[in-house]
Amino acid sequence: MHPEIVRDAPGSCPKCGMTLIPMSPVAPPAAEYTCPMHPEVRSPQPGSCPKCGMALVPVAGSAEADDSELRDLTRRLWIGIALSIPLVVLAMSPMVGIHDPFGLQPRPRGWIELVLGTPVVLWVGWPILRKFWFSLAHRALNMYTLIGLGVSLAYVFSLAAVFLPDLFPPDFREHDGAVGTYFEAAAVIVTLVILGDVLQLRAMGQTSQAIQQLLKLAPNLAWRLRDDGIEEQVPLESVVVGDRLRVKPGEKVPVDGSVLEGASRVDESMITGEPVPVAKDPGSKVTGATVNGNGSLVIRAERVGADTLLARIVHMVGEAQRTRAPIQRLADIIAAYFVQIVVAIALATAVAWWFLGPEPKLAYALLNAIAVLIIACPCAVGLATPISMTVAMGQGARSGILFRNAEAIERMRDVDVVVVDKTGTLTLGRPALTDFVAEGVSEDEALAVVAGVEQLSEHPIGLAIVEGAKARGLTPRAVSSFEAVNGLGVSADVDGKRVLVGARGFLAQRDVDVRRWEGRAEAWRSDAKTVVFFSIDGKAAGMAAVADPIKEGTPPAIAALKHTGVRVAMLTGDSRSTADAVARQLGIDEVFAEVLPADKAGHVKRLQAQGRKVAMAGDGINDAPALAQADVGIAMGTGTDVAMESAGVTLVKGDLRGIARAAVLSRATMRNIRQNLVFAFGYNALGIPIAAGVLYPAFGLLLSPIIAGAAMALSSVSVVTNALRLNRVKL
Repeated sequence: MHPEIVRDAPGSCPKCGMTLIPMSPVAPPAAEYTCPMHPEVRSPQPGSCPKCGMALVPVAGSAEADDSELRDLTRRLWIGIALSIPLVVLAMSPMVGIHDPFGLQPRPRGWIELVLGTPVVLWVGWPILRKFWFSLAHRALNMYTLIGLGVSLAYVFSLAAVFLPDLFPPDFREHDGAVGTYFEAAAVIVTLVILGDVLQLRAMGQTSQAIQQLLKLAPNLAWRLRDDGIEEQVPLESVVVGDRLRVKPGEKVPVDGSVLEGASRVDESMITGEPVPVAKDPGSKVTGATVNGNGSLVIRAERVGADTLLARIVHMVGEAQRTRAPIQRLADIIAAYFVQIVVAIALATAVAWWFLGPEPKLAYALLNAIAVLIIACPCAVGLATPISMTVAMGQGARSGILFRNAEAIERMRDVDVVVVDKTGTLTLGRPALTDFVAEGVSEDEALAVVAGVEQLSEHPIGLAIVEGAKARGLTPRAVSSFEAVNGLGVSADVDGKRVLVGARGFLAQRDVDVRRWEGRAEAWRSDAKTVVFFSIDGKAAGMAAVADPIKEGTPPAIAALKHTGVRVAMLTGDSRSTADAVARQLGIDEVFAEVLPADKAGHVKRLQAQGRKVAMAGDGINDAPALAQADVGIAMGTGTDVAMESAGVTLVKGDLRGIARAAVLSRATMRNIRQNLVFAFGYNALGIPIAAGVLYPAFGLLLSPIIAGAAMALSSVSVVTNALRLNRVKL
C-alpha cells in the first residue's frame, strides 16, 4: 500500500501496519487487491482497507486470489465459537434461575469468565482491534471504530469488575454481591463480527470467480510452425505477432489471429455466450482461449499477451469494477459523517440512561451505548452500490457485454432512444457488388477502371467493388492523383482521364449530370442496395449497386429493444431510398439518411436537445465522436479500437441483441442497488433507536449488545447476498 517504504528485513509497514512483502519475484507480481467500498485503494497482497477496515478483495484479472486471510479468520472463528459457548452458558445461567451452574462462588466465576473471554477478545478479535487502532491513528473513522469502541468498553469494564470490584458502588452489585461482567457480550460480539467477515469474504469472492475462471481458460503452450515446416511446442509467452501457429482438433486457440490454412468450427461461447460453434476458414478471425473443433487450423498471430481480446476483457472489467456510479454519491456523503453521528448518539444514549434510567444506571448506560455502537455498522450502506456494480459487470462479461465504468450501467437504465449506424452495426459490414452498368465503354473495362480508383479507398463500398472486380477475373487499373472526400466519393486519373466515383451529390458538385440513371438507381435502392455513380472525363458513364447483408441477430435485437419501449433510429450515409428500405425491413422508427461522418454527433446532440436519453451504437473510426457524445456509447467488439475506446459499453460479438441484454442488466442492477440502499438505510434507521432504548419506556424492551452484534454482522452479508442475485438475471 505504501511502495515508498523499503526495508532490508521482514516486518510491518510503519504507516498502515501491513506486513511487508519481498520485492523479488517470490511474491506473485500480478496480484492486486482493492477495497469494495474504496476502489482507489490498491494493495499487492490481502489485507484491510486503511479507510474503512474492510477486507481487500482481488481485482478482476489479477493473479489468483490468496485465501490466507479467509483461512486465518475461519480458524479464529471456530476458536471463538468454542470459547464463547461455555462463556455464554456461565454468564446467562442466572437469567434462567441457575445462579451457580458449575458450583463456583461469585469471584471465581468472574475469573473463569476472564479466562474464557480474554482469548476471544484479544486473539480472536485481534484483526478487529488492529483495524480499530489504525482507524484512530489515521483519523479515518469507520465501522471498526464503532465495533472496537463497543468491545473495548465492555472488556475494560469487565476487567475492572474482576480486579477492582471495591471501586463499584452497591448499586452495581448483583444479588450475590459480585459486580456484573460483560465478557460474554464482548466475546460474542467479536465472534459474530468475525463470522460476518468470513461470510463476506466468501460471498465477495464469488463476484470475481467468473473472471478468474476466464483467465484460466487461456492455454499455456502453443504449436509454432518454423520456416522449415517443423512444428515445435513453445510457451505462450514466447509467441510474437506474425508467428504461424498450428491449432489441433480439440485444442484451445492460443492467441488472437486469422486463419491461414484449414477449416473447422470453433466454440466461442466463453467470449460471446453463444453455444453454437462458428465456422472458420482461411481469412476468418479467431480469438485466444476459444476451443477448436474437429478440424486443424494454421493461424497467424495478430494479438498476443495483454493485447488479446481475453486480456482486454479482463482488464476492462477490472478497471470498471473500480469506478463509482453517480448513485454512490449519496452513500459516500452519509458514510463520511456516519461514524461521528453514531458516536454522538451513543454518548447521548449513555447520558440519557445515566440521568433518566433505572438502577443500576451505569450498567444500563454502558450496555445501551455499546449496543448503539455495535448495531450502527456503515458497512451495509457503503457496500450497497459497489457490490451490485461488481456483480453486474461480471455477469455482463460472461454474456459478452463489457461496461467501461459503473456510470455506463446507471445511464443505460434511462436510455429511451438507440441510434445505430447501418454499416457494420445493423449489417455485416462486408458489402458485395450486386449490379454494374456502363455506357460508352464495356462493363469489364469500366469495372476495372472503377476498381482501380476504389482500391485506394478504405470505405466498405469501395472494397466491395474491388472484390467484385477480382471475382470476375479483372485486374484493377493503376491510378494516380487519388483524392477522397470523406463520406461522398473518390477521384483519380486513369490513363490520363479523370474518373469520379461516388454519390449523386459528389458528381453533381463537379457538374456531372446523372439524372438519366436515376430510374434504375431508384429501383436498386428500393431493394436496400447502395448506389454509386461514376464518370469519365466529366461524362456520366455508369453506376454500381452494392448490398450489405443484414446481420442475423439484427431483426430480433430491434424487436427486443422496441418491446422494452426504446425507440430505434438509424444513421447512414446512404440515400433516403436505400435507408427507408432497410428501415421498413427492420421496423426501425426513425431514419437519418445521407449523413456525413462529421454530422453523426450533431444528430445525437439534436436528440438530446429534445430531452432524449441517447445510446449510440457504432463500429467505425468515424463513429467515435458520436459514441463519445451519446449518453451511452455502444461499440461493436468486431469494430475498431478507436470506437471501443470512445464507448461506455462494448458488445464483444458485435451483436445488437447485446444492447437489449445490457438494458435488462442495467435495470436489474439499479433495482438491486435501490433494494440494498433501502435495506441498509432502513436497518440503521430502525436499529439505532431500538438499541438506544426508545422502546423501553412503553414496552420494557432493550436490545442486547449480543443481538446487536448478530444483526450488524448479518446486515452486510445480506447486502452481498442480495447483490449476488444478479448472477441469476436472464439476459
